[in-house]
Amino acid sequence: MLVKADVWIYLTNNERNKMSIGARIKKLRIRNGDSLQQVADAVGASKPHIWELESNRTANPSLDLLKRLAQHFNVPISYLLEERADVDALIFGREFAGLTEADKKLLWQMAERISGQKSDG
Repeated sequence: MLVKADVWIYLTNNERNKMSIGARIKKLRIRNGDSLQQVADAVGASKPHIWELESNRTANPSLDLLKRLAQHFNVPISYLLEERADVDALIFGREFAGLTEADKKLLWQMAERISGQKSDG
């Protein structure tokens, strides 16, 4: 059974190209159903600091905080820092960690079909 932190996130290449660290954090928080306070408590930061990150008022979060945010949202740190889209626009939660490459490709194709994008396979 999936829990809030185990959701998967699908972002189009366009969305990912334009997103700042703050925008990614906010998108993850909203999709996870968390409040600013819940994220702050989970990562050991203040609510205003999380808000500053989301609002791009703090441009350089510490690596330690990025690690804690990535763990909380179950995404790699590289997702938070990414400035361009890569092949892995589909990020799986813990429930999907053991999937075979064939199953991942199938789910990728399904997500692309649902979003109206063309599939490579």
